[in-house]
Amino acid sequence: MSTSTAAVFSGEANQLELWEIPLPQLQTGELLVEVLGCTICPSDLHSISGRRQTPVPSILGHEIVGRIVELGPNTTRFDLRHQPLRVGDRVGWAVIVHCGNCFYCHLGLTQKCLHATKYGHSRFRPDRELLGGFAEHCLLLPETQIIKLPDELPLESACPAGCGTATAAAAIELAGQLAGLDLLICGAGLLGLTLAAMARVAGANQIVCLDPNPARAARSLEFGASTGVHPDELVEWQRSANGGHGFDVAWETSAQTEAFCSALSALRQGGRLIELGAVYPVPPTPLVLEQLVRRNLTIQGQHNYSPRHLVKAIEFLEAHHGHFPFASLVGDWISLGELPDWIERLGSNSAIRIGVRSRS
Repeated sequence: MSTSTAAVFSGEANQLELWEIPLPQLQTGELLVEVLGCTICPSDLHSISGRRQTPVPSILGHEIVGRIVELGPNTTRFDLRHQPLRVGDRVGWAVIVHCGNCFYCHLGLTQKCLHATKYGHSRFRPDRELLGGFAEHCLLLPETQIIKLPDELPLESACPAGCGTATAAAAIELAGQLAGLDLLICGAGLLGLTLAAMARVAGANQIVCLDPNPARAARSLEFGASTGVHPDELVEWQRSANGGHGFDVAWETSAQTEAFCSALSALRQGGRLIELGAVYPVPPTPLVLEQLVRRNLTIQGQHNYSPRHLVKAIEFLEAHHGHFPFASLVGDWISLGELPDWIERLGSNSAIRIGVRSRS
């Protein structure tokens, strides 16, 4: 095989085209993987619809699991857990390739590397086109942070690990010690459900998950939430948090201004709000600075993650994928060839994730 089929986004809204792209000539340090599966992140849909700007032409898809089929010449590579990488290994990898030497890398914000390459968000370069998951193959660059995956970890659980699961791990770390705390999660998508599961394992006391979709709210109970309720019920549940003082920590994953404001109001004095959902332009949010000061509140954003969070995500899934139904979050698998015809339907699909396989 000298080419790889890919679903290419060229900038026209809601349009993907199947292209045959020559396989790259690998350079030292590079790996080529066969894409076993790629789940469709909401950010992919935002890019396809034009809501979020992305370089074009490009191959979208960044929640990827692959199997190594070739190593570049004179290449010896180890994964994030110091295991040697070989042909045949099943792997995932960090969505951001960082340089390790720039201003932000030295600060530990590797996801903001000034020289970053981002899988699923990269404009074509000669012989370096295969940098996304909506394809039969993906090229892994030399600085890519790779992690070997156990065979027993289902593809449905493993694919989102390089995006939502690792981002949730970063947001859990940002919140600090959670044992015994009362927590609020706005949104019961992949991020919210993963946060609930991780917080439950961390020993949280009460976990309230809000979602306007009754089925999603109810589903949060399977992932460790104490209750899943409609946002209109927040005030009632706020009264139960810390004896009526409010929640210790809130995570906002929906990118809804109203949800952000409600979560901020529901915090106790000295509480912390972590915003994860607003990864595309949203309306301005009103903020009363006096309340921020008088209530000693902390507001912080978390975008993407660092390599250590990918390790934490995989280790969490290895230990707990049997305790929480992560595999059930992928509602359907479609073939790569079907993807262009599915685009119009993806936005209205009720599943948390849809998966794409390069082969039926």
